Amino acid sequence: MRPVLDDFEIELPLLLEAVYRKYHHDFRSYSLASLRRRLTQALNDLRIDSLSQLQDRVLRDAVVFARLLQYLTVQVSEMFRDPLYFRAIREQVVPVLHTYPSIKVWVAGCSTGEEVWSLAILLEEEGLADRTLLYATDINPDALRIAQSAVYGLDRVDGFSQNYLAAGGKRALSDYYYAAYGGASFARSLRTQVMFADHSLATDSVFSEVHLVSCRNVLIYFNRELQDRAIGLMKDSLVRRGFMGLGSKESLRFCAHVDAFTDVDANQRVFQKR
Repeated sequence: MRPVLDDFEIELPLLLEAVYRKYHHDFRSYSLASLRRRLTQALNDLRIDSLSQLQDRVLRDAVVFARLLQYLTVQVSEMFRDPLYFRAIREQVVPVLHTYPSIKVWVAGCSTGEEVWSLAILLEEEGLADRTLLYATDINPDALRIAQSAVYGLDRVDGFSQNYLAAGGKRALSDYYYAAYGGASFARSLRTQVMFADHSLATDSVFSEVHLVSCRNVLIYFNRELQDRAIGLMKDSLVRRGFMGLGSKESLRFCAHVDAFTDVDANQRVFQKR
């Protein structure tokens, strides 16, 4: 006997197909549990009764879609989040990066940019900034604008600083920003090495060959098929023996590409391409 679908599960594919056809953003392979949670919140906040009504509004009003996109994309981050991950990059990946004359790093699903600037600071302290280009990509244009501005609330800086020190920071985080208008603006010297771009792990292809790709706390919102696609994309973007970092709740276990990688630090989800 087929399971009985509720209205949400019936209307959801229609909404996601409409979003894909109208705006070319593909959420059709995102986790059902994640979509249910995020869209329920969107319906409540937007005061809309059903996904069918939301679909109608989205198709006719790009402003409504822009608001919906804020719910469908991940925008929760902080600088040096999970400090031991950055310590693993510093201690186990950076020595190998030093052997290359030039380096490319890709932060996939960069959200509002906290991880990008964390890696920029780390590479600066390790003497690699001058020969590194960082690509920071996301599908949310508003998040990319915040990331590119490199300005964050001063109320968050204490937490950033604690993470930075736990991650093996060699100075004070305050060396990298100045306070202005209630925000912390990170040094312009860090920005010359970063390029921001719209890129979807669901629909786009490899755009460069990189030595390190960091994609953390993104795959948990994908279903298994899309996870395999995203990891395959990152694998194909890496140079031979390049490195990949995932989020603390993400794994290569049961992934179609598990045999393509070896563990560098299994606890911190740092892997190396075979």
